[in-house]
Amino acid sequence: MKRDLISVEDLSPAQIREFIDLAGRIEALPAAGRCRLLEGRLLGVLFYEPSTRTRLSFEAAMLRLGGRTIGFSEVAGTSVAKGESLADTIRTVEQYCDAIVIRHPREGAARLAAEVSRLPVINAGDGANQHPTQTLLDLYTLQHLFGRIDGLRIALVGDLKYSRTVHSLVHALARFAGVEFLFVSPESLRLPEYVRDAAERPVAARETTSLDEAVRTCDVVYMTRIQRERFPDPLEYEKVKDSYRLDRAALANAPAHLRVMHPLPRVTEIAPDVDATPHAAYFAQVGYGLAMRQAILSLLLGGLP
Repeated sequence: MKRDLISVEDLSPAQIREFIDLAGRIEALPAAGRCRLLEGRLLGVLFYEPSTRTRLSFEAAMLRLGGRTIGFSEVAGTSVAKGESLADTIRTVEQYCDAIVIRHPREGAARLAAEVSRLPVINAGDGANQHPTQTLLDLYTLQHLFGRIDGLRIALVGDLKYSRTVHSLVHALARFAGVEFLFVSPESLRLPEYVRDAAERPVAARETTSLDEAVRTCDVVYMTRIQRERFPDPLEYEKVKDSYRLDRAALANAPAHLRVMHPLPRVTEIAPDVDATPHAAYFAQVGYGLAMRQAILSLLLGGLP
């Protein structure tokens, strides 16, 4: 039976831990051992939306495991531009490869792809809905930074309404004991109630508009970009686009152990002068993403070490 990765809501706590442990095992392997795990396998990479880290890290992960990739990073020049349906594109691409990674602007597109395809399908982001591979790499990052996930106090800052990264992360972190949330956002970008209601257990959380409170009281400040492309009304975006900016001065009262994470890309919400501080963890987060995506591909394609 094939295994897909569409939503963190589909994963049990044991399955989440399985991904985290496997990423650690793969990262510890010598390069020569890693590069044969998926030798001869081919990954279809279908990106209907722009991406840097997610697309390149999946391609790099597949290559480092000995496999290869095909696909597209924009729909111009493909049959999608001629009006081909998602289902027909999936049924075509699956004739050429062994698994499919898809990013799509429409919520539910990855679920539809999984229902249509006989191959494993991995959701690389569907609209404002879910981004499960980002969530798994975020959890792996937390495990590296703190040696645990249980009991952490995590501030999620910025666009909590439209951020699929935030929505996935809330669902996943709710599976861990004692995790506390501080939701920091403008009133118009608050976390939707349906995200909290769908969590496996009640989410221990406070809401505030104060970034300073997050910096002073939390273990992790997880910044997010205000996403222009998700706003149906450009005027509403203009009202909130510069709501939060974290710079070195804002970290003056931060505890020494505080770490700043971000799914990237950043725009103005984290100043470059934060990069050189010991609090910055977002580029390390990118690196941990390679190990996690190697683990995801290995598990779904049966190339376990």
